[in-house]
Amino acid sequence: MSDVTRTKHGRPVHHWRRDLVELAALFTAVAVADAVANMIGHGPDGPALLVISAVVLLATVGFHTWWARRHNHAPPTADDTGARPHAAGQRTSQQGGPRSGPMTAMEQAGAIATESSAGATTLWRMRTTVRDEPGSLAALCTALAHGRVDILSLQAHPLAEGTVDEFLLRAPADLPAAEITRGVAHAGGSGTWIERADAHDLVDAPTRILSLATRTALDAAELPLALRQLLGRCTIRSLPAKAQSTAGPRAAKPAEGAPVEGALEGEGTVLRLQAPDGEVITVERPYLPFTPTEFARARALVELDTRLGPRMPRSQDVLTLAEGSPITVRRADTTDVDAAKAMHERCSQRTLGMRYHGPVRDADRYLNHLLSPRFGRTLAVQTASGRIVGIGHLLWDGDETEIALLVEDDWQRRGIGSELLGRLVALAVEAGCESVYAVTQASNTGMVAAMRGLGLPLDYQIEEGTLVITARLEATPVSSRLPYDQPQGRAEQH
Repeated sequence: MSDVTRTKHGRPVHHWRRDLVELAALFTAVAVADAVANMIGHGPDGPALLVISAVVLLATVGFHTWWARRHNHAPPTADDTGARPHAAGQRTSQQGGPRSGPMTAMEQAGAIATESSAGATTLWRMRTTVRDEPGSLAALCTALAHGRVDILSLQAHPLAEGTVDEFLLRAPADLPAAEITRGVAHAGGSGTWIERADAHDLVDAPTRILSLATRTALDAAELPLALRQLLGRCTIRSLPAKAQSTAGPRAAKPAEGAPVEGALEGEGTVLRLQAPDGEVITVERPYLPFTPTEFARARALVELDTRLGPRMPRSQDVLTLAEGSPITVRRADTTDVDAAKAMHERCSQRTLGMRYHGPVRDADRYLNHLLSPRFGRTLAVQTASGRIVGIGHLLWDGDETEIALLVEDDWQRRGIGSELLGRLVALAVEAGCESVYAVTQASNTGMVAAMRGLGLPLDYQIEEGTLVITARLEATPVSSRLPYDQPQGRAEQH
């Protein structure tokens, strides 16, 4: 940096050598002027010498002007990008560079976390509302940068007032979520929500939505799961049109008063969608209001499901039991209600009582609900003659998932229940469920043995003879047992 660009107390600093040069130039100019005056006064060519002196003076002035500009005596030009003095507290870098003012709490926490974590990072999903004006998002990104937080992806959800921005962040592992939200609030964000993310969230939004649409197109049972993965942790309920019509005259209005195009209710925490056949799908997410963008995406999935109509994968596995009898495991739906009722008639009262935990005479009434793809997935086991001898259900129960089995008396103790249970757990893992639970009687040793055979952590709760067994699925790999994987040496795909 040159001498003239350095500052002290806000004023330029000139070196003593420059002052000496200027003083010498002044004396030289006086001496030259005196010599010229003597020559003009005592010589015959005085006018010519006067003109020559004027030309030399103009040249000197021009040279001095050029020299001054070259050495920064003149004001800086518009394209000058040299260093400038910094005002107090002014940032020198939007990516966490040094600043002359005091560091904020988020910057201090980010610097400490970066030094202590030695490269370890954590993924976060964050959503916050910013003002809809220029510079709001830039201020938010700058605050995150000063905390050493990397923005991996960003989605904007426009609102009537403001914009909801959804981020996928990579932050130092030791940087607390509270520090991130505090820094975001200081930068102008409001209503901030943050939670841990995982590697599945690294997929960009268009790819994820197309994948969910594909799964929904292949299988009607995927719609509730697709909505849950699209909207996060939420509770999904489905009410068929027949159930509304039997509720009385007030239920004649479609979708419990919801318009055909759907509605956002409860301050945006309840999303209600209606299919053309009158079915109502209700999605609740109390911890985070839905945005109009999420509402439009969910409605598009429901419309796709409605246009495609009833459908179900027809893949099936032919297995051979230990005794040598061949059986077929396949998906089941409401078209199998009659066959399931016939199996009920062949089951003993004790077997039906252990399964339904209520009046056995009402068991047939549950089948339309249990076999509907809207409420879960069902696997059926049938013999070579086509008779169903076992049914397993995976039921979406709000945020939880229930497993239920029923095997005909004559086919029990042959491994059918364990086979169904293992495949249902694989379906639950594939759907992203954290746990599954089974409700049975404490005396049902077969169900207890089948649950223990899964090799998963189990929790037991017993109350008045009712046993609830919960299996945690966090450590279960998705690829361990897919719904129609071929067990080596036992299965044959059809």
